[in-house]
Amino acid sequence: MQNWFASIVLIAWPLLAIYLFATQSLSRAILWTIMGAQMALPVGAIIKFEMIPQFDKFSIPNLCILLGCMIVARRPLRIVSRLGLTEILILALLVSPVITSQLNTDPVMVAGAVNPGATLYDALSAAENGFIFMIPFFIGRQFLRTAEHSREILYVLAMAGLIYSVPMLYEIRMSPMLQYQIYGFVATDFVMTARGGGYRPMVFMGHGLIASFFMMTTAVASAALWRARLQLFRLPPAGVTAYLSGVLVLCKSFGALLYGMLLIPAVRWTGPRFQMRLAVILVSITLFYPALRSFGLFPTQTLVQMVKSVSDERSRSLDFRFVNEDKLLERAFQRPIFGWSRYGRNRVYNSESGADESVADGLWILTIGAYGLFGFLAQFGLLSIGVFRAASALRLAKSMSDAIFICAIALIVAVNIMELIPNSGLLPWTWLLCGALVGRSEALRAEAMQRRKQARLGAGFASPSALPT
Repeated sequence: MQNWFASIVLIAWPLLAIYLFATQSLSRAILWTIMGAQMALPVGAIIKFEMIPQFDKFSIPNLCILLGCMIVARRPLRIVSRLGLTEILILALLVSPVITSQLNTDPVMVAGAVNPGATLYDALSAAENGFIFMIPFFIGRQFLRTAEHSREILYVLAMAGLIYSVPMLYEIRMSPMLQYQIYGFVATDFVMTARGGGYRPMVFMGHGLIASFFMMTTAVASAALWRARLQLFRLPPAGVTAYLSGVLVLCKSFGALLYGMLLIPAVRWTGPRFQMRLAVILVSITLFYPALRSFGLFPTQTLVQMVKSVSDERSRSLDFRFVNEDKLLERAFQRPIFGWSRYGRNRVYNSESGADESVADGLWILTIGAYGLFGFLAQFGLLSIGVFRAASALRLAKSMSDAIFICAIALIVAVNIMELIPNSGLLPWTWLLCGALVGRSEALRAEAMQRRKQARLGAGFASPSALPT
């Protein structure tokens, strides 16, 4: 159970956010309010009042940047500017829980016990939670639209990696106990932190996989700064990238290490077009993954055998995931369009004992089970649209550095989305990057349209036939 200090830190975070918005640039205040919360606030600590969503590590920074922009910076939030695919996906994601709840008012019987149906309160509560989680997307889209903002995103990521490497190295040596020592409770089973005769750090991120994945993204950001020949605190960018990559290796996370081995060299040494194609491929695999799994077209056993050649333990873990995905998919496709709603109605239970026989790790299967294909396409479509928009707008980049920054953010977003296949760690920072990528793409298109308009006007005035007679 959380101690008094954990509650104080949650309560104090809005005060820190107010200070940032009052003293720093708007973009810097937004970035550090979200990133700082991801790094420092405890996972699992909550402040709850009846009839309103809980305040925790994820909702507090989201609400802070919303109020910081609207009240402190006096910049009103504009959710919809025009009707397009992005706005349609936003609307679909907000109404999906409402539709699903209204279609799941029937109770579900589990071994003689009753799992009650969803109510209108459940629908409104889910929609409210969905809006709170999407706030960073709206903020990033509106306020992080320039090449300077893209560069600042990568700076913040690389700087955060350097800062966080210190407690991570401490936990690698001493064991992952900082959250217990500071906040009075642990966020995950301690057994899960042991890996390869040592420890996998998690600090305040709740799980070693999340911390390792975070370190990988900071190394990718550092590689982009290295490619653009930009220094961080007068440190050589190559040295920073090598250092963060070394910490990533020490994190002992096979998946994050694979991502790093792919993306860090790609960002540093390949061209922007190749990088953007890679980002599009990764996102496309994620979007088509449910269909491939449903029709048995995804090579699950081939992957299990490939992983087995590296580690028997990891191959058994992967096979266990696939088996449980099959169970949950079978359950999900009993109500495929809008799903089963929340409160475990989409789970697979033992018909005699009522025990939950399913284990769901990936956000994609959780989303399909709860909100159906409609909810999956709304959520993952909104997460992914920035990558496709960026791929289309890349040719409009103002400079090579601008293209490097766009591609690096697109790759980081793409691997964040792909990571939602095996895991469910969708963080506010991911939503913020997705929104910033959409905003930068829209800004480039708007600038290009303005230039074309001015060129047409200039040509019209210069042409004698266009002059009045």
